Amino acid sequence: MSVYLRLYWEFFKTGLFAVGGGMATLPFLKDIGQSTGWYTYTDLMNMLAVSESTPGPIGINMATYVGFTVGGIPGAVIATLGEVTPSIIVILIVAMMLKKFRDNRYVNMAFYGLRPASTGLIGAACVAVVLEVMTGIRTLAADGALVNTFRLAGETLIKWPGVLLGALLIVLTNFVKPVKNWHPIVFIAFSAVVGILFRFAGV
Repeated sequence: MSVYLRLYWEFFKTGLFAVGGGMATLPFLKDIGQSTGWYTYTDLMNMLAVSESTPGPIGINMATYVGFTVGGIPGAVIATLGEVTPSIIVILIVAMMLKKFRDNRYVNMAFYGLRPASTGLIGAACVAVVLEVMTGIRTLAADGALVNTFRLAGETLIKWPGVLLGALLIVLTNFVKPVKNWHPIVFIAFSAVVGILFRFAGV
């Protein structure tokens, strides 16, 4: 299978099963990286930072970023198409059947059952991001394993720069009246500058 077909197929599956929005795609993206070797988990966190900082839905941004990393501009286009194709198909089907099944109790129960799955996917993504950014703990998943394992990478358990920056942003956005209503892009830009300074300082 060519790299472009693989890109389309992997992101088609992601778009089909990542119920709950952009953050819910992270477990799938992590699995893609592990199974294909296209990028590391650290690369994925960097992609997430860029995707969160740019306009547009995070899932689409992530697909475009990964596709470009793997296959240049054609890869970006193909991965993005793979990501959106299931949504287009589902929306067309829903549009045709919405009137008929709007009050169907089985449909309502199916959506009710999807809520915990969506919550779990987003929660797992949040935990993975926190572990990667604020600790030295790495998540390991063996092929076919149902449960992840964890290990300490290096000697540092807590990454204090990440913890302190996260705490500072929580304080600024919730408790400091002059700045808490600033546009999110200001805090994103501030965090980017701090990250660059940390990198140059070797922190």
